[in-house]
Amino acid sequence: MFWNSKNKVENIFDDVIFKPVGDTGLFIEIGQEITETINSKVHTITNLIENQNLPFIEEVIPAYSSLLINFDPLKISFESLIQWLKSIENQPTIQNKKSRTVIIPTLYGGEFGPDLQSVADYNSLTIDQVIEFHSSTKYLIYALGFSPGFPYLGGLPSEIHCPRLSEPRTQVPAGSVGIADSQTGIYSMPTPGGWRLIGKTPLNLFDQESSSPTIFSPGDYLQFVPLSSENDFCEIEKLVLSRNFTVEVQIS
Repeated sequence: MFWNSKNKVENIFDDVIFKPVGDTGLFIEIGQEITETINSKVHTITNLIENQNLPFIEEVIPAYSSLLINFDPLKISFESLIQWLKSIENQPTIQNKKSRTVIIPTLYGGEFGPDLQSVADYNSLTIDQVIEFHSSTKYLIYALGFSPGFPYLGGLPSEIHCPRLSEPRTQVPAGSVGIADSQTGIYSMPTPGGWRLIGKTPLNLFDQESSSPTIFSPGDYLQFVPLSSENDFCEIEKLVLSRNFTVEVQIS
């Protein structure tokens, strides 16, 4: 069961579209818009499937308004998987789950945020106003993608929307905080990228040696907190590198 935006109960697979992806994938399309309501349904379905802990499900990958199930075709067929999903849709799911907000310390501007001024100029704002808009918002993590641990965040204030760079950079440093159109995100590792860089966090977003490689998950929220100086950035960076820094997580 699922509570929709009008607080009415509906079956979670009402109005969804099932599509095959090769021989081992089932694509479930929930909608075609980026909204918290649709994304909440994505995560409800994801959690429902993962809670079954069954051997024929190999991986569930949630996105903005859809999810992909990788399954073992030797253990279950495409058609049987759909039937199985519909058979569990009325099982109870956790409602009013407490939300996690991961705090992201960020040094804005300077060499870490070379595009901060261009974002301010594009929106006829001061640099301080851009920082205030960006750091005063809690951002829902709709999905992880592009590179391991890269969060796609919803909720960027319209006052600081800004187009991508006309020429992408060939290398963006890990930890860089960027803006692209109506989205903001954090580069989790050095990669090419065309987002406008406004700052950088000293946190390590992806650690392949850890049992929990990422510090957040889809469905969590992020809150950027401005650092006052490069010294503060370096102190946190040292603690992160020595694995002595504890990421702040607020539960509400």
